[in-house]
Amino acid sequence: MTTHLLLSLLLVQTPAARPANQAPGAQTPPPSAALPRPIARVEVKPTDYALKVGDTVRLAAVAYDSAGQPMSGIRLHWFASGGRFEGTVDSTGLVSAGATGTLNVAAVATLADRVVSPTIGFAHVTVLPLPAAKVVVTPRPDRLLAGTALVLEAAPYAANDDRRYDPVTWKSSRPAAVEVNGMGRLAARGPGGSSATITASAGGASASWTVTVVANPVTRVAVTPADTSVRTGDVIHFRFAATDAARKPVADARPEWSVAAVGSGTAAVEEDGIFVATEPGTYRVVASLGTRTAESFVQVAARNITRPVSIVGRLPLKYPAAELWLHPDGKHAYISTLADRIYAIDIADPAKPVITDSALVDARVVNDVMTTEDGKFGVMTREGASTRKNGIVILSFEDAAHPKPIAEFTETVTGGVHSTYIYRGYVYLTDDATGSMRVIDIRDPYHPKQIARWQVERPEAGRTLHDIDVRDGLATLSYWNDGLVILDVGNGMKGGSPENPKLVMQFKYDLNALYKKVELAGGPGFIRGTHTSWRHGRYVFVGDEVFPARQPNSGATVSVGAMSLGRAYGRLHVIDISDLAAPHEVAWYEPSDGGVHNVWVAGDTLYLGDYQGGLRVLDISGELRGDLQAQGREYAHVHTGDAAGVTPNTANAWGAIYHDGLIYVPDINSGLWVVKVEPGPTVLP
Repeated sequence: MTTHLLLSLLLVQTPAARPANQAPGAQTPPPSAALPRPIARVEVKPTDYALKVGDTVRLAAVAYDSAGQPMSGIRLHWFASGGRFEGTVDSTGLVSAGATGTLNVAAVATLADRVVSPTIGFAHVTVLPLPAAKVVVTPRPDRLLAGTALVLEAAPYAANDDRRYDPVTWKSSRPAAVEVNGMGRLAARGPGGSSATITASAGGASASWTVTVVANPVTRVAVTPADTSVRTGDVIHFRFAATDAARKPVADARPEWSVAAVGSGTAAVEEDGIFVATEPGTYRVVASLGTRTAESFVQVAARNITRPVSIVGRLPLKYPAAELWLHPDGKHAYISTLADRIYAIDIADPAKPVITDSALVDARVVNDVMTTEDGKFGVMTREGASTRKNGIVILSFEDAAHPKPIAEFTETVTGGVHSTYIYRGYVYLTDDATGSMRVIDIRDPYHPKQIARWQVERPEAGRTLHDIDVRDGLATLSYWNDGLVILDVGNGMKGGSPENPKLVMQFKYDLNALYKKVELAGGPGFIRGTHTSWRHGRYVFVGDEVFPARQPNSGATVSVGAMSLGRAYGRLHVIDISDLAAPHEVAWYEPSDGGVHNVWVAGDTLYLGDYQGGLRVLDISGELRGDLQAQGREYAHVHTGDAAGVTPNTANAWGAIYHDGLIYVPDINSGLWVVKVEPGPTVLP
């Protein structure tokens, strides 16, 4: 769970709580209900305002009494919730826009000379993308056979690669040779040798190229494979062949693909002939080249992979659970808490996990814990320390049952650390204050030191790095407003090293457009960002963390009580990185009862903490395309709510770790679960 989110919501929703600059132990005012409320209302101007990424606006607030008269002697505190990851507001009401989204800005008014119940006024600041700077057209053919057609897609982008939605207009310099309609359908009308310049324009940006019509000698077309049978979710690569009268292949033969169900069913075929069905049925796949067509039929059966699940062990905890890490010996585990400690757990008997010790630090939240590869040392993160020196604490795990703090690193990360990853003697961590990645050398764990810093090019107000994963010398960064980033930190492909990380690739997508339904449910200023990622073969599984700004069907801002933020949303994207120069999304999984938090991949299986949905276990075998949930790729599901939980009978699964046939699931509300997915039923021939 995003700690920044918890703290910002807490400040906005319970302004009578201890101010950030108040030392622990200082006297806290009595509950708001017992205090007078002389301030009737607070008016913030401008109430609704729009500005572009990188711009600023100063808000002003006026407090009024019950008679409608302006009041003097007012003390104002400014906070931002929801889109606070997309911008900031300082103590004077100056809003800085860093990334597209909506900020809910609150002005909390009290009196300077006595303690009163605070009154809050709100404003909405919408951050718009920069103007369109380029238009990307796909596909972009240079040659078309006479008499054939092709549908193109054009997408405008700002200079920082934010998606724009300016209307696209199409134009051909010679429609008699190559015509293009308003929907981007390109048709070769002229004879061989004729050509035209095609232009796609959006806002102030455009893309132009020349398309030449070539003679069409095609006399025969065919599609392979012929009629075939598969399961839902299985991918078929249809191949199109076009030949002339001498049965020789014809170049530049690009068909238009279509699919239709024979009866009921849902399937898709992409422009390169890749087919996948989400529902059982019979489908007719057609490839058209001008007036010629070829077809194939596909019989699709249900996937039918559901497996039984057994609960092997349970360990309720006193505090909300967070990240889990297993010691390399397989007999001990460590779980962080949304509090001031981690627990050491003996899992030698997974049916009876037992707490053996804890490590306490000065922090409001310990989000992450991890050991070195040999299990001798490790780190835990800190956020919200009373000293304002957060950073990381280095631990000795040499006695695996009794972790012991031995050092700390706070020098450059006093603002807090949310996530870490240890790889070959280095800690790669997220810096809450600047949104940068820091690399800390802990090869001498008693004397940690920073050796590198890396960050995306983004105004600091909107730069948030949430999670890091490192394998094979490649660091996979989940960069909230900036999508997926992969760095070379020792792999060699870009000459990078821990001391000098080098960018390999970045893949961004439009979070605001993707989660419009969350804004409709809870209003503007919802929480959304690229939260976690796991690289596995040709794919990176990228999860979003999404919460509404307010509880649906309620006028109240989302509750933080008992660490409950209401229903989560979010999608797991499947990004194909087989061509690092052209990463693209090919599939997705989006649960309907919760969101996507942390994932773990082992072999052909993905394990997912689905917040309110509990544990999800997915089949990711073979090639992945389309909607994985609709295809029936879910093996198993466990609702991790428990009457003995911190919040009873409500699941809030954080993630999952697979080890030696067992799945270890930390749940914020109910502690640790040990789960086993049983073998599926034997299918007789």
